[in-house]
Amino acid sequence: MRTPDSITAEAILPLVGGPANVVSVAHCMTRLRLGLRDRSLVQEAALRALPAVLGVVADDATYQIVLGPGTVARVTPEFEALLTAAPAGAPGVLATATPGPPADSTAERLAARGAELKADRLRRNSTPVRIMLRRIADIFVPLIPALIGCGVVAGLNGLLVNLGWLPGVTPALTAIASGFMALIPVFVGYNTAKEFGGTPVLGGAVAAVVVYAGVAGVTVSGTALSPGQGGVLGALAAALLGTYVEKRIRGRVPDALDVLVTPTLTVLITGLVTLYGLMYAAGELATAIGTAANWLLDHTGALAGLVLGGLFLPLVMLGLHQALIPIHTTLIEQQGYTVLLPILAMAGAGQVGAALAVYVRLRHDTSLRTTIRSALPAGLLGVGEPLIYGVSLPLGRPFVTACAGGAAGGAFVGFFSMLGDKVGSTAIGPSGWALFPLLNGSRGPALAAAVYAGGLLTGYVVGFAATYFYGLAGLSVARARVEP
Repeated sequence: MRTPDSITAEAILPLVGGPANVVSVAHCMTRLRLGLRDRSLVQEAALRALPAVLGVVADDATYQIVLGPGTVARVTPEFEALLTAAPAGAPGVLATATPGPPADSTAERLAARGAELKADRLRRNSTPVRIMLRRIADIFVPLIPALIGCGVVAGLNGLLVNLGWLPGVTPALTAIASGFMALIPVFVGYNTAKEFGGTPVLGGAVAAVVVYAGVAGVTVSGTALSPGQGGVLGALAAALLGTYVEKRIRGRVPDALDVLVTPTLTVLITGLVTLYGLMYAAGELATAIGTAANWLLDHTGALAGLVLGGLFLPLVMLGLHQALIPIHTTLIEQQGYTVLLPILAMAGAGQVGAALAVYVRLRHDTSLRTTIRSALPAGLLGVGEPLIYGVSLPLGRPFVTACAGGAAGGAFVGFFSMLGDKVGSTAIGPSGWALFPLLNGSRGPALAAAVYAGGLLTGYVVGFAATYFYGLAGLSVARARVEP
């Protein structure tokens, strides 16, 4: 029986070149990530026109189709089933896409301009540092569903503890919420080895040293180690070293001895270096990150929020926001929540405000208003790419005024941090309205939610006002740039 999700998968497959063009399939929280042999076979305009598609993002490694939370998790197995069922060399499953806007519409021209901007970004992003950041992001992105699930359970458990309700249940909820976080270095090690070409289970094995309770009996420079010291940073470093050691050994060991010698020496050498060097160094770095984040918000909260909220959209556009994922995870390990994510989420609020201003001002531009209506729900939930590449960035000034809205919202949240009312997220991944169930802070989840809501409202209002009064002044110039 065909379902809406199977219909969506059937519609997508021929538009990305059919089964023969698909090399790999994966998904994160919102995107179907495809490895394609030939991207020139992608029919991007028709793909964007599909009702379930919120946008597309192409980077060096994958072609990403934004479907939104929940939908992507249901569509991916349907898509994989089509690939499995398709005969070798099959061109694709026939499907008819919903017609898109007329070829000469503003929305179509803006979409083309957005595609040009993305292509230019890809060319500039192909540097070793940015490629490395994307690979690090690929290590942590698969962990996000578990982080969200455990974060929501932790928030619910905290609420029950504060209210004094269900005292017989809260210890069980604590175990459920904390189990994954206690072992997250193992998952990081596994994914690191997998991403960098090592044996995943060996990456998990060397990273497990970091969280093993028995390390308390190991003394380095007269100081006993602590289980979990160094956290995900130590696990990441250990797995990277383990992958390097494994490859070097495997290239020098006879095939007959490989199965015995290679894993033994990999675990032994990497484990010793981890215990007597990496755990201490990573622990010091993790402590410095937490101290710096707290100092920054305690002493320069409003200014820090202004800068972080204002610059996050450009960071997303450049792909540099991926460097923040290990920092978020480290802060969650240390403090139970990351104080950076709620501030960075204000960038999405500024983007939504800017899109609303464009929608109100351009009342007679039906095609562009249709694009905004379809992308706005995703924007409210923190999926900003459809609005960035379909509306604000190709128009020019609205992207800048959206950043202004994000800066204002970030300054609002940062100001309350200076007053001692820190707002944090117990997990990474969601943004916008989807972040509310994950909020916590120095004075409890209720106040954290109130401050966060105030920041969102500030971002909406400033993004709207800045775009309405200033962001559309050069619209005629922007349109001239996207005219065919």
